[in-house]
Amino acid sequence: MLSSNDKKLGKLDPFYPSLVSKPKTSAEIISEARNALRTVRTQRPFTPREDQRKLFGPASSRTPENRPPSSFSLHASSFELSDSRPISGTRLSPLELKPKAPASPSAEEDPCFSFPKPPVDPVKIRRISSARARLFRAASQGALLPDRSFPAESKKTVVSKEMVMMGNSMVEINGTYLRESNTIGHLKSHPFQLTYDGGFREIKQQEGFKGTTSLPSCLGSGGDQGKRRARASSCPSSSDLSRLETKAVSKANLQEKDTEIEVNEVFWNTRIVPILHELEKEENIETVCAACTQLHHTLEEGNMLGNKFKRRSILLKTLYKLVDVGSDLLSLKLAKIILALKVSRKNLLNVCKLIFKISRNEKNDSLIQNDNILESLLEVLRSEDLQTNSEAFLYCMGTIKFISGNPRFLNEMISKGAVEILTNLVKQIKENTKKCETCLPNSGHLLVQATATLRNLVDSPLARSKFLSISTLPQLCTVMERYMDDKDVCTNIARIFSKLTTYRDSCAALANYSRCYALFLNLINKYQNKQDLVIRIVFILGNLTAKNNQAREHFYKEKGSMETLLSLFQTFYQLDLHSQRQAPPGAKPPSEVEDVLIKLTRVLANIAIHPCIGPALATNPQVVGLLLTTLEYKSLDECEELVINTTATINNLSFYQVKNSIIQDKKLSIAQLLLKLLVSNNMDGILEAVRVFGNLSQDHDICDFIVQNNVHKFMIALLDAKHQDICFSACGVLLNLTVDKDKRVILKEGGGIKKLVDCLRDFGPTDWQLACLVCKTLWNFSENITKASACFGDEDTNTLLVLLSSFLNEELALDGSFDQDLKNYHKLHWETEFKPVAQQLLNRIQSHHTFLEPLPVPSF
Repeated sequence: MLSSNDKKLGKLDPFYPSLVSKPKTSAEIISEARNALRTVRTQRPFTPREDQRKLFGPASSRTPENRPPSSFSLHASSFELSDSRPISGTRLSPLELKPKAPASPSAEEDPCFSFPKPPVDPVKIRRISSARARLFRAASQGALLPDRSFPAESKKTVVSKEMVMMGNSMVEINGTYLRESNTIGHLKSHPFQLTYDGGFREIKQQEGFKGTTSLPSCLGSGGDQGKRRARASSCPSSSDLSRLETKAVSKANLQEKDTEIEVNEVFWNTRIVPILHELEKEENIETVCAACTQLHHTLEEGNMLGNKFKRRSILLKTLYKLVDVGSDLLSLKLAKIILALKVSRKNLLNVCKLIFKISRNEKNDSLIQNDNILESLLEVLRSEDLQTNSEAFLYCMGTIKFISGNPRFLNEMISKGAVEILTNLVKQIKENTKKCETCLPNSGHLLVQATATLRNLVDSPLARSKFLSISTLPQLCTVMERYMDDKDVCTNIARIFSKLTTYRDSCAALANYSRCYALFLNLINKYQNKQDLVIRIVFILGNLTAKNNQAREHFYKEKGSMETLLSLFQTFYQLDLHSQRQAPPGAKPPSEVEDVLIKLTRVLANIAIHPCIGPALATNPQVVGLLLTTLEYKSLDECEELVINTTATINNLSFYQVKNSIIQDKKLSIAQLLLKLLVSNNMDGILEAVRVFGNLSQDHDICDFIVQNNVHKFMIALLDAKHQDICFSACGVLLNLTVDKDKRVILKEGGGIKKLVDCLRDFGPTDWQLACLVCKTLWNFSENITKASACFGDEDTNTLLVLLSSFLNEELALDGSFDQDLKNYHKLHWETEFKPVAQQLLNRIQSHHTFLEPLPVPSF
C-alpha cells in the first residue's frame, strides 16, 4: 500500500513522456532533443581538388568535343590591328575647314561674305583654357589671330606671331609686309609643325598642307585702292559685324579643338614615344616590364586610357608585337594595358585567353596578384556587353575561377565586389536565355565557371553575408530550374548550397524559398545514378530539415517526397549490397554508395522529429523495413556512421507509441539487433542502442527481453561511465524496469543503488533531468519500503538524506555556456520538476529512517 506521502506524488511518468500538442519554446525543444528525438549530424560531402586548372574538370559531364578548349596557342598575329576599322598604309591629310569666298562675287554681294557657321556651345567656351579664352576674346573683337604668343614655359601650344591685317592691301607676317597677291604663296611656303616645347617651327612643305589656301574676299586681289577702301568702309555694318563675330567664334571653336590635338601631340611625343622606343628594343625582359608599368601610369596620367585616344591603334600594335616574347610577367603587364584601352570583340577575347593561359599555372598567382589583374577582369564583367563578348567572358571567368581557389585572393575578390558582379552576371545569363535560347551559345559553359567561383567564395563569412543581402540564393535556385539538364551547373550550385546550409542563417534563407523542395526532388529523380550530385542534394535536405519543423513539413508535403527518398534508398542499398559481396572484409572508410545511405537516413531521422510526420513514418512498412535491413547487413566495423545514423532514426520512430506502428510490431527483432551494438567497443553505438532500449522498455515484453538477456546488468554497469548522456539513458531504462514490481530487485545486482546515488551526487547539481530520473527510479524501487536502511543500506541512506536536503535548499548551478533564456528554463524546471520529486523521496526516507546522530553538512 502507498503511504499518504506516496499518494501525493501520484503515478510516475514513463521514461519518455508522450508528445503534447501545445507549442513549445525553443528551450523546451532543446531540452526534449536530449530526452527523446534528436537530429543526426554528418560530414559534408568531400570535393577533391582538381590536379590541373581547366575550364572543365575530369568529372564534367561535357565531352571534350562539346566544350571550349583549355589549351590553345596565342600569338601577336592573333590580334587585329584595329577594333573598328582596318588601318590603311597612308596617313590621311587633315581636311581644310577654312571657308572659301565665291570665285566672282557680284557688285551687289557683300564683299565680306562668309559661309554660315554653327553657334559655339557656351559650355565649351567655359571649359577652354585661359590661353584659349584670350584667343576667343581676340577673335570676337575682330582679330582673326592673336597679336602675341604665350610664354613657352606654360607648356601649352599657342599660335605663332604671324598676323594678317584686314582692311588693307598689305598683309604683315612676322614683321614682313606682303601684298595680298604674295600672301598665299608665303603661307604655303611656311607650314608649321608642333615641337616638344609647345611652340611652332618652320619645316619643309608637307603633303598635308598642299593645295590652295583661300583668303576672305576682303583680302582678295583686284580693283583699285579707292574701291578697296570703299569696300572696307562698307563692311562694319551691324549685320556684317554679327556675321564676322559668328565667323570668329566658329574659328575659335575650331582652334580649341586644334589646340587639344596639339596638346595631345606634345604629350605623345614627349612622354609616350620614348617609352615605345624602349619597348621596341626588347633587350631585357625586366627593362621591358618596367617600361610597360611606366607606360600604363603615363597613359593614365595623360587621360589616354579607353577607346577614344587618337593614336590608340599605333599603341596597341606595339603592344601586340610583344606578346610573342613569351614571358608570363610581361604578358600580364601587356594584358593590363590592353584591357585598359578598352579593346573589344576578337581582341578582347584574345587578351582574356592570354590571361587565362597564364593563370593555369598556379605559380603565377603571385604575379596576377601583384599586377592587380583581378580588378581588370572584374571590370570586363562589369562593363562589357555579355551577348557580344560571351566567349571572352568565358575565359575571363575561367581565370577568376582559378584564382578564387587560392585563399589569398578571397578577401580581395569580395572587397572588389566579386559576389555582386557574379550574381548580376548569373542574372543576366538567366534573362538572356529566357528571351532567346540561341542568343547566348556559351551560357551553360559560362555558368559553370561563375557558379564554381561562387562555390569558392562561400568559404568566406563576408561572402556569405553578401549572399544573403543581395538574395543570391533564389537566383541560383532559378538557374538550377532552368538549367536542370546541365549536370555541371546543377552540381556546382548544389556544392554552394551544401556549404551555405551548414550555417543557420543561410539555411533559413534557403528553407524560406518554398520552391526549393520540389526542385531538389526533381534533381534526385533526374540524376538518381549520379552519386556526386545526389549526395549533395540529400545533404542539403538533411541540413534544411535539421533546423525547423516548417522545413520538415514543407518537404514531407511535397508531392512524391517519400517515394523519391525511398526509391533512392532502395537503389543505393542494392548497389551497396552488391559491392559488399565483392569487397574484402575489414574496416574501411565509407564508400560513395554508403555515403548516400548515410545522408538518406539522416533526412529520415530529421523529418521524424515532426509530431505529424514521425507517426506516419513509424507506420510505414517500407521505411522501417529498409532501416532494419541496414542494421542486419551492416556492422559498426564496416560502416560506423551508417549503423549509428540508422539506429538514431529507429530511436526517433520508436518514440511514437501509435497504433499500427511497425516499430512496435517488430520490437523484439529490433531489440535483438541492438544487442550487437551493446557488446561493441564503440561508445557512440552503445549510446544509440541504449536510447532505443529506453523507448522500447516501456513495453512489458521488452522488459522481459532485457532481464532474460541480462541487458539490465549492462545498464547498471553503464552508470559508472561518468558520461552524463550515457548515465541518463541507462537510468531511463532502469526506471522503466522498476515500474514492474517483480523487476525492482535487479537494482541490487551489481551495486545498482550505490551507482544511482553516485550519479545523483556527481551530476545532480548541474543536471536536473538526470537528477529527476534518479529520484524517480529510487522512488519506484522504494515503493514498499518498511525501513530505509534495509531498502537502500545505511551508507546510501545517509548520503541520500544529505544530498536531497542540500538540493532542496539550493539553486541549479549552470555554467556560462547557457544563454539567459535557457538558464531560466532549467532553473524553472529545477524548481517545478525536480524539487517536488526530491521532496517526496526525502519525506519517504525520513519517515522510514531512525536518526542516530546529526547529519553532516554537505560540501560541493
